[in-house]
Amino acid sequence: MSIFPTRILLAIDGSESATHATQAAVELSKTADSELYVLYVGEDVYLGAFVYPEATNPEGVEQKDPALIEELGRQFEQVARQVLDAEVEKVRAVGGTVAEAYLRMGTPAAEIVDLAEELGVGLVVVGSRGLGGIRRALMGSVSDSVVRHAHCPVLVVRKEEEPAQDYGQTNV
Repeated sequence: MSIFPTRILLAIDGSESATHATQAAVELSKTADSELYVLYVGEDVYLGAFVYPEATNPEGVEQKDPALIEELGRQFEQVARQVLDAEVEKVRAVGGTVAEAYLRMGTPAAEIVDLAEELGVGLVVVGSRGLGGIRRALMGSVSDSVVRHAHCPVLVVRKEEEPAQDYGQTNV
């Protein structure tokens, strides 16, 4: 039995932190000879206002056309698929091999934890800061939630800080 995971789930969102997480996950998967799975969760945040208009207007609003709701859902999914495809290409560009790529629509932390359990991964890799600044301020970060709820270890990758420069010394 190896202490290294045989399956790694990389959860990406197109952010700079996700790029650093991608590099770390690829290096780990190569070192541990692990399968690398990639997940992108698309959030259809605007769709909820159409499906549940009472959530945005307690007086209620006239229901929107179901065809419009369906079309918006398709558009959200299409954009999410493009992001996933671009992220898979980033994995390949840094020398990684993707066992399988997954697209889910919903709440990122819940979808990450659910897929990790479904796949039986030994490690989840996420970036420390995603693209949802307002959401994070209101609900907490995705990485925090994944760490609290995942059945396996979670690696949260931060962007490396630039080394401080010493402005007090001059070399002549």
